[in-house]
Amino acid sequence: MSEHQPPDRFGQWLRATALDELPQLINIFRGDMSFVGPRPLISSELQGLDQAPEWKRRQSARPGLTGLAQLYSDKSPSLPERLRWDLAYLRDCSFLLDMRILAASIRITLEGRWEKTGPKVSAGEV
Repeated sequence: MSEHQPPDRFGQWLRATALDELPQLINIFRGDMSFVGPRPLISSELQGLDQAPEWKRRQSARPGLTGLAQLYSDKSPSLPERLRWDLAYLRDCSFLLDMRILAASIRITLEGRWEKTGPKVSAGEV
C-alpha cells in the first residue's frame, strides 16, 4: 500500500458534518449520555485532574454529544479551555441554553463546519 493515498472524501465529509458521532446516539438512548453536556474525556486527559477543585463538579454532570466547548473552542481545545467552557455550561445550565446549543450544533452540522479551525460560533451567539 502506498504512503500517499488520496484523501478519503467520504470520511472527511463524515467528520466535517459530525455524522461519525451517530453511534453515540446509542449511549444517549441508553441514558449514559445526553445530547448536551461536557464531552467525555479520554483516559490520557484524566491524569492529575482529580486535583483540580472544579473537577468533581464537571465529573458529576452526564457527558454530552455537544456543548459550549465544542461551539466556542477550536476543534482540539486545550484541557483548561474545555474545563472553562464545561464549567460555564454547568453554571448556566437550563432548558433554553440546551435548545440554543442544539440549534447551533445542528446548523454547524448541516453546514459541515465541525472541522473548521477556531470557534464555530461568534461570541454571544448561543
